[in-house]
Amino acid sequence: MPDNRSSHAPRIAIVGAGIGGLCLAACLRRIGVRADVFEQAPRFARIGAGIMLAPNAVNILNAIGVREHLEPTSVTLTTLQNRAWDSGEPMFDLELGAAAEQRYGAPFLLAHRGDLHAALLRVVPPEAIHPGRELVGICPLDDRVELRFADGSAGSFDAVIGADGVHSVVRRSLFTTSPPSFTGRIAYRAVFDSALLADRGLAPEVGPSTKWWGPDRHIVIYYVSGGAEVYFTTSVPDDTWTTESWSAEGSMDELRAEFEGFHPQVQAVLAACPRVNKWALYDRDPLPGWSTGRVALLGDAAHPMTPFMAQGAATSMEDAAVLSRCLGEAGPENFATAFAWYESVRQQRTARIQAISRSNTWLRERTDPSEVYGYDAWSVPFGDSAGLESSLT
Repeated sequence: MPDNRSSHAPRIAIVGAGIGGLCLAACLRRIGVRADVFEQAPRFARIGAGIMLAPNAVNILNAIGVREHLEPTSVTLTTLQNRAWDSGEPMFDLELGAAAEQRYGAPFLLAHRGDLHAALLRVVPPEAIHPGRELVGICPLDDRVELRFADGSAGSFDAVIGADGVHSVVRRSLFTTSPPSFTGRIAYRAVFDSALLADRGLAPEVGPSTKWWGPDRHIVIYYVSGGAEVYFTTSVPDDTWTTESWSAEGSMDELRAEFEGFHPQVQAVLAACPRVNKWALYDRDPLPGWSTGRVALLGDAAHPMTPFMAQGAATSMEDAAVLSRCLGEAGPENFATAFAWYESVRQQRTARIQAISRSNTWLRERTDPSEVYGYDAWSVPFGDSAGLESSLT
């Protein structure tokens, strides 16, 4: 590859201080590039949700110094269990633990999203993060990109990365996309004190992570916060609720009715849960391109996916690692080259994962997850070798 580096240090803006945006900022620091991260929220809150971090994600967290901050409050998953909804009969148990670390170079961790976010904040300088900056205007020019924010401030940057999630302002402003389609399904989620399970004598029985597969619905239950809290998320058919918001409150009575007849362990977890949130699940087709001029998309802004494969955050981290490598190799001001490499490496993989997640069949039957969990964002080829990555099966 040509060496196009110069002494000019580019000014890069990242829109969105979620998992993908902060991960990119940390990855860019590894190559000596500082990025300014702009977040519309005035402050960060510990959102009540769990997150599964497969080895492909943990390998990235390890490289940027996050794993050491996260592990004390996470749970190392030894077995990912899949059970029949009523009988509890095993469908497929994926053995992880030490075997996963030996095979993939990292463990499979279960964590609270708030703990992951806090760990990422520890490796990005506070002065690089700008909360309360809602993007309202973006103007790409030949030699820069100008940003305008709701508070009246503005900035000029050499490049902008839109990591602002499923409702991305950057994507909506610069890219032609089709509207999201409602799946006809909703998800309930909750995090609560695991002592509430212990009070019912269930703590030893509820496995570290179990997906209960019903005929037309499922529920995934696992521990977070070092085992101090339990998390669950569901998918159930419902064509009446169309609010795509993680903060909308749901009815526990309705939720318990949705899972009537499920295994007693599921019933007990739902009985112990004090409150729940729910949101409508929307699907979006892959974009034909993720960049235009000096602007590129990352994570959910580029490839939002249904949550049935637990790879949404992981793929955003992969994006961050690969994009930082492309920017470092292409050199300052060669954003078109860097973004072309980035797209050629990442689009095929994320589109395939979107499709697998949409089908909601991942790990229901015996599966070799190596092409997902064994992906190494730090060594996958790009440039002349880009696009040669094998397809997932």
